[in-house]
Amino acid sequence: MTTDASQGQAHGSAKHLYQRHQSVLPDWLAVYYADPIELTHGEGRHVWDAEGNKYLDFFGGILTTMTAHALPEATKAVSEQAGRIIHSSTLYLNRPMVDLAERIAKLSGIPDARVFFTTSGTEANDTALLLATAYRRSNQILAMRNSYHGRSFTSVGITGNKGWSPTSLSPLQTLYVHGGVRTRGPYADLDDAGFIAACVADLEDLLGHVRPPAALIAEPIQGVGGFTAPPDGLYAAFREVLQERGILWIADEVQTGWGRTGDNFWGWQAHGQSGPPDMLTFAKGIGNGMSIGGVVARAEVMNCLDSNSISTFGGTQITMAAGLANLTYLLEHDLQGNARRVGGLLIERLRAVAAQLPGVREVRGRGLMIGIELVKPGTDQADPDEAAAVLEAAREGGLLIGKGGGHNTSVLRIAPPLSLTVAEAEEGAAILERALRSTQF
Repeated sequence: MTTDASQGQAHGSAKHLYQRHQSVLPDWLAVYYADPIELTHGEGRHVWDAEGNKYLDFFGGILTTMTAHALPEATKAVSEQAGRIIHSSTLYLNRPMVDLAERIAKLSGIPDARVFFTTSGTEANDTALLLATAYRRSNQILAMRNSYHGRSFTSVGITGNKGWSPTSLSPLQTLYVHGGVRTRGPYADLDDAGFIAACVADLEDLLGHVRPPAALIAEPIQGVGGFTAPPDGLYAAFREVLQERGILWIADEVQTGWGRTGDNFWGWQAHGQSGPPDMLTFAKGIGNGMSIGGVVARAEVMNCLDSNSISTFGGTQITMAAGLANLTYLLEHDLQGNARRVGGLLIERLRAVAAQLPGVREVRGRGLMIGIELVKPGTDQADPDEAAAVLEAAREGGLLIGKGGGHNTSVLRIAPPLSLTVAEAEEGAAILERALRSTQF
């Protein structure tokens, strides 16, 4: 049997693969590391590259490997489904799609819910925008500053993060609202109650100047923006203002859904005092690597379209089989509770480290969705070079993490599979501590 390293050499080095990548793929297709790595296989919370190096995975393919790499229950379900039928489109009845839709509708908290499956979070948000604008007969959308909602033309048009918005052209008119970033911006010095009141007043003032928009779309915790979040209850307070005007609330749960935050199954539940959202979008973790996204909406909204539609690949049998197996494992093993327990320990461990490092401004997050904001020591100025250096040092130490942030922030993003053990959390924290110290001193 060949070793992992010899397999990598047989197919050419990672450096050679990167050269091929650069010659045939877009130059705006971002990759991590000065010398990018090729991941060939994984198991549990670990992955291996083509050179045979083993890594503890604290990013999960951008919060997508939610339960574990090569989860036996999911791989078995995919294999068995592939042996029957892989695909038929939504033009035919699809038992796995109906089964998963029933489970998600019940879990969503939205009354009389309907579910539409897509292939990605981008497509899910795109669909939610289509529904909202058709239902409300308005192309105005409220979005949060520092937000990220996907890569399509419409989702780019509502993204409030300049680094991920390559064009200002859009079929939508987007109005950006304060509130997604607690510790920066004009209201950062207020207490939580004052922060919420100021953001609500800003929203009310904005709405006084425009025709009623179709919807507000918001991530309960901003993902690409650096795992930033408002105080609990902000979106509930927004909801009261929106409901008075008939404006819909879309919760973008692509990164926060399925119990990742530990305290709640959905991110919106930290803001649920005024009821659930009209729509929520999901993707990433539910498929554990398979391409599943979707929209949950109350029936009145979901059924508002007055023309036919189908999906070729949304809800295809093989992805639904994976989603069902993955969701069953998540619920039966209480991975939400594990995210709360292990994530709480990891956050406290990282905060203890950060207290000793002048270049760490803040450690924030919930459950297994943790951000470490880096600044130039002695200032409040973002330090993206430091973030890149820590990313490299962590990889050298055997740990994969992510990064993000807005126009004035640089953040390390930590989001392991929700089955992370206490021992693995300690191991990852130790590697990350060494990486942070090696680049700051």
